[in-house]
Amino acid sequence: MMEVNGRVEVSVRKTNAVVRKMTMIAVLSALSIVLMLLIRFPIIPAAPYLIYEPADVPVLIGGFLFGPLAGIVITVIVSVIQAFALSTDGWVGLLMHIIATGTLVVTASVIYRSRRNLAGAIIALVAGTLAMTAVMIPTNLVIQPNFYGIPVEVVKSLLVPAIIPFNLIKAGLNSLLTFIVYKGISNFVKKFV
Repeated sequence: MMEVNGRVEVSVRKTNAVVRKMTMIAVLSALSIVLMLLIRFPIIPAAPYLIYEPADVPVLIGGFLFGPLAGIVITVIVSVIQAFALSTDGWVGLLMHIIATGTLVVTASVIYRSRRNLAGAIIALVAGTLAMTAVMIPTNLVIQPNFYGIPVEVVKSLLVPAIIPFNLIKAGLNSLLTFIVYKGISNFVKKFV
């Protein structure tokens, strides 16, 4: 009888841990949406339509806390809400957001998962920033002409003065903010989860 009770107790603990993790993923997704709505501004004068928002900070925190899969789940939740409830970009914006943020969070969280220390966090965030910036070059060259009708030459002419700096600045700022707040948030979440 003790063995059965022990197994039930372990099962209940595991279930509670899963529910808490799902709750934290939902909270981080909601926080990402709130940040997206509250803090928005252009950062590249040559392309005022490129808007910075710190929505990737909770996504990165989720990836660091729970791994790349959780980071992707949060990315998809936030991207779907942004694309269909808060934006006019629809499925094209959804795709662009998943590619950009997904690259940032997966790269950073995979590296951080293998090196869970200060140096690992810095390397992870820098690598994620560079990966997002690099991936968004071909992404813009394919998506902008094919779905927005912008000529390839125009997109190419915007790479150096707008697209590359925007992605470096956006991912860099969000990585820096994540670096600043992660430790305090992770301590709280570890107690909760």
